[in-house]
Amino acid sequence: MGKPMTTGRMDEALKQTGIEKGCCPRTQDDASGPPPRAAAPKPPPPGRKKVECGALDMRIARDGTWHYRGSPIGRKELVCLFASVLRREADGTYWLETPAERGTIEVEDAPFVAVEVFWRQCAGRQCLTFRTNLDEMVTADADHPIRVAIEGRSREPRPYVTVRPGLEARINRAVFYELVALAETERLGGREVMGVWSEGVFFPIDEAPAAHGAAAE
Repeated sequence: MGKPMTTGRMDEALKQTGIEKGCCPRTQDDASGPPPRAAAPKPPPPGRKKVECGALDMRIARDGTWHYRGSPIGRKELVCLFASVLRREADGTYWLETPAERGTIEVEDAPFVAVEVFWRQCAGRQCLTFRTNLDEMVTADADHPIRVAIEGRSREPRPYVTVRPGLEARINRAVFYELVALAETERLGGREVMGVWSEGVFFPIDEAPAAHGAAAE
């Protein structure tokens, strides 16, 4: 395992990405324009090999709070910088990766939380745009799907929306209730399911009530 990275070292390494502090995307009051995006990190200099730092003492709690060495990180600008270089590997591990260094972090559930949803018409069809706890805006579509995992017998839903490839936001309970209020019934694979439309894509969120009744009988 490599030498642990301090927040000071990571903060300095982030400067090499070319991302300015205060990069948290602006919140769209009416979500009418395109979602704001953080500036893309600069590519690493040719021939430079990243330092492997192993497991960093950093954790993203279920509520979306970032912790370092057991303490919450209070600077939102710094959290935004960390989030902008967050990656997820095919094996499910999460990494903070700058041009100079990379190390793994712990994520209890999903790295982001969807705390608000905006409904609007886009060229005559419904669009659902989510705001995350870091004020990033993402519109559900084929590249940013909504998925709902259903917990066993309790049937408690665990809904998510993709923010970036491999990175999801857990949709909080209040926002999920709004999706349920917007839900329509469609027939998929011979089953009646409830779901929502966004950007011309239908996202199932649960079985239709009639299906529940039939299963119980």
